[in-house]
This record gives sequence, structure tokens and C-alpha cells, in this order.
Amino acid sequence: MELIDTHAHLSYEGLAERIDKVLAASIAAGVVGWIAVGTGRQENISVLELTARHDNMWAALGHHPHYANDVTDADIALLEQQARREKVVAIGETGLDYYYLHSTAENQQRIFRAHLDIAAKLQRPVVIHTREAFDDTMSILDDFAGRLKGVVIHCYGGDADQTRQVLERGFYISFTGTITFKRSEALRKVAKTIPPDRVMIETDCPFISPDPVRNIRPNEPALLVHTAQCLADLYGLPLDDFARQTTQTSRTFFGLK
Repeated sequence: MELIDTHAHLSYEGLAERIDKVLAASIAAGVVGWIAVGTGRQENISVLELTARHDNMWAALGHHPHYANDVTDADIALLEQQARREKVVAIGETGLDYYYLHSTAENQQRIFRAHLDIAAKLQRPVVIHTREAFDDTMSILDDFAGRLKGVVIHCYGGDADQTRQVLERGFYISFTGTITFKRSEALRKVAKTIPPDRVMIETDCPFISPDPVRNIRPNEPALLVHTAQCLADLYGLPLDDFARQTTQTSRTFFGLK
């Protein structure tokens, strides 16, 4: 079995200082590839340094909507320059988060559009964060229809109607450990309606440790196998078959060599 963790904050504290052990444990568990995700100017630099040192690790660079108030034109110009590097396979995470509103909705939308401009120009897929902002997120993405190489909604938690809209647009869906939680029965019901070839999986580590290991902190790529098993069971597939499908989807979506 070979899995790819398509969204991991491997440069965050708790993982970065012991990254060799984290990756060794990941490989032993069958998680053999990782997309390290940046969330801001310094984090993007750290991600680039990390991916340069490790095989089978690629970068997605962006500015999280929480920090949109502080993102400058120079930051966006730097992001475009960094995104041209060979191991940068996606733009993001980017999007909208109205739950906390750490940044104004206006600034979030402005920075989101700037990220999508870069993604369209460089033909990189985009990794979308959306929380309590689904309609605005879809509306902005619709403005870029036909220009983006691919779209994945990460840490997915949408309802049935939202899922229909996502799939109709040709977007992909990525599940975290939340799909395994006891309280996530509604999300598992939704997941059953999604074609397996439109699904990817991620840890979003160091956050969201899955059941039955929610007490393990920080979350790390080795624990992705629990999310994979949950989805395999939902689809009625052997774990190896589901792993093969989602890994191929991930490789194709991100253009992994």
C-alpha cells in the first residue's frame, strides 16, 4: 500500500524539529509521499527549504485567509516567483474563512483572487480553504472558470447540496481525520455519494488526529492510514484498492513525477 498525504504542515512546530523520524514512521505505515503546505511568507520559505531536502515531498505555497490583512503586494509578487520552482505543485492553501474573521472579508477576497490569478497564469492547481464562506468561495472560483488547472477543497466538511455544487464544477474533495469522528455520521453519508476517483486524503497535520488515535498529538502523516481505512470501508473497497485509487488521483491532480 502506498498513500500520499496531500496536505501536511510539516514545517510547523512539533513536526519540523523531528522531521526525519516523522517521515520514517510515515514510510513504515505506507504513506510514502507528502505535499507540504505553506500558509504565509515565512512558512512558504520553510516549506521550500524542507521540500528541497526530501524526496517524494512537494510544496503548495500560499497565504491562509486568516492572515489576509497583512499580505502585501510584495508578498504576492514573491509568491509568484516562488511558485515557478519545480517542486511547487500547487497554490494554496488559499480561500475564505468567515468563521473567525481574523482578516476582513474584503481583504480575504482580494488575496484569494490574487492567488487564483497566479494559479491561472502558472497553471498550478489550487488548494482551497473555505469555512462559513461557501457561497462566496464558489462565486469567486466561478469567475476563474476555465482558467484553473484544478481545484481541490481541502479538509472537506460540506453538506449534500454543497457537495453537488462542488462535483458539478469538476472540483476534487480532500478528507481529513474528521471523516473518522463519531460525530461525523452526516459527513460520512455525504462521502458515500462522491465518486472515489474525485477523492483525496490528507492529515492537515499537526491538527485533526483521526479516530481511533485522537489522543495522539501532534497528528502526523503515519496516521493517515486511519482516514484511508474509514473511506475504504465506506466505499466497500479493500484498503489496497482504495489506496491505489486515491494515490493515482493525487498524482494526476498535482502532476507528481
